[in-house]
Amino acid sequence: MNTRIHRGPLSRAIIFENPDPVLDQGLRDCGIEVVRIERTPGRSELLELLDQHRPHLLFKRSRLQIDGDVLDRAPDLFAVMLCCIGDDSVDKQAAAERGVLVHNDPRSNGRSVAELVIGQMLMGARRIPQAWSEMREGRWEKSNLGRFEIKGRTVGIFGLGSIGKMVARMAEGLGMQVLFHDTDEVAVGVGEAMEWEFMATPRELFANSDVVTLHVSAEDHRGRLNQGLLDRDLLLQLGQLRDSDSPRLFINLSRGFLVKPEDLRFAVAQDAIRQAFIDVFPDEPEQGQKIWSNPFVDEPRIQCTPHIGAATREAQPRIGQKMARTAALLSNSATVEDCVYAPRRRIDVASTAEAPHILAVLHADARGTKKAVDDAIFEAGVDNLQSAHRDFPRYGLAYDLSVLSRPLSDAEVQGMISEARRLTGREDAIRAIRQVSLRGR
Repeated sequence: MNTRIHRGPLSRAIIFENPDPVLDQGLRDCGIEVVRIERTPGRSELLELLDQHRPHLLFKRSRLQIDGDVLDRAPDLFAVMLCCIGDDSVDKQAAAERGVLVHNDPRSNGRSVAELVIGQMLMGARRIPQAWSEMREGRWEKSNLGRFEIKGRTVGIFGLGSIGKMVARMAEGLGMQVLFHDTDEVAVGVGEAMEWEFMATPRELFANSDVVTLHVSAEDHRGRLNQGLLDRDLLLQLGQLRDSDSPRLFINLSRGFLVKPEDLRFAVAQDAIRQAFIDVFPDEPEQGQKIWSNPFVDEPRIQCTPHIGAATREAQPRIGQKMARTAALLSNSATVEDCVYAPRRRIDVASTAEAPHILAVLHADARGTKKAVDDAIFEAGVDNLQSAHRDFPRYGLAYDLSVLSRPLSDAEVQGMISEARRLTGREDAIRAIRQVSLRGR
C-alpha cells in the first residue's frame, strides 16, 4: 500500500451534492482551489472525476457513497469532509486503512432539526394535520377530542447528543418533563447534570413518555450499527404508563433504518402510537428523483416530510462556514477537529517561532509504529519541541503530531516508512504523512 505524502497546505478540493456556496468562498479564502460538481455523479463518473482532479479534500453531504475502491482512485486525498452530521455514507474503516480522515459537522444544523421536532410535537398535540385534511374536504369538525396542550406532558429523548439536548431544552422551556435514554456514559452524565430523568432502558423511556423523539446516530458510541434499533414490541410500549388520554406521539428525524415501516404501521394500527411524524426513511430517492414510493402513503396518522430537518436557509450556510474552517485548520496546521474517528476531540499542537514546522503522521496503531516516527525525528537531529498523539483503536489507526525545528527530508521520510514496516511487518504501518511549515503565515 502506498503512503500518502504531501508537503505544505492542502490546495485542491472537489465538492459534490451542492452544499451552500459559502463553503467555496471559505476554501478559496484559505488558498484552496475548488471544483464544484453541481450534480451527484454515478459511480463511474465519480471515479473519472477523481482521476481528473486528484483532490486533497472531498466535500459531500449524505448521498454519495465513499468506499475503498473510491478512495483508491483518489491517491492524493487526505480527508472526506461531510457537510452534515451523518457519516454512514463513508466506509470509515476503509478510509482509516488508507490514511484518510473523515470529518463531519455535528452542530450547525441542530437548531433547524430541533425546531422541526418541536413544531411537529405541537402539530401532533393539536391534531393540526387532521384539521387541515378535514377542512380541505369541507368538513367543520371543531372539537377538543384528542387535542392537548404539551405543557405538563412528558417527552422522551432517545439519544442525548447535541440535537437531543437542544430538543430537551426547548421542550423543558415549554413546560414539559424531560426523560432520556442513552448508552454513552458522558451523555448520561450531561443529562443528569441538567436534571433530566434518565431511563435505563428504551422500554422504560417509551412506557413513561407521552412523546418519543429519536436522535441517535447510525452507530452507537461502541461502533455497533443501530439498524432496527426499535422493534415492534418497543413501539407498542409508547405511553403505556401514562394516562389513557396520552397523545402517544412518535417522531423520527434521525435515521430511517432505526425502525421498520411495517412495525410502525402496526403500532399505529393498534393505537399504541396515535400519531407519528417521519422525516427519514430506509429507502430514500436519488437526488433529482421526484417520484418515490412512500411506505406510509395510505396511513393518515403518519405524517411524512422529505428529509428536510436541516433544510433551512440558516443551517446550510452555517454548515458551509463550519466545514471551511475545519478544512482550513487541517490544511494549514494539521489540526484535527470533528473527526468521526474521535468525536468531540481536538488534536493539535501550538507551533513556535523556534519550531514552525509540523509533522503529521497517520499510522497503524500496531506496536513499533510510534517508535519508528520518534526514531526518525531523533536520527535526523531535529528538535521536537511539542507533540500530540491520539489512538483510534476501533479503526486500528493513530494520529501523531510533532512540532519540529525543521522539516524531514524526503530520504528521512522514506526511512521512517521503511523502519515502521520493518518493525511491524506491515506494509500499511505508515498510511499518510504531511509536513506543514508555518513560517511566514
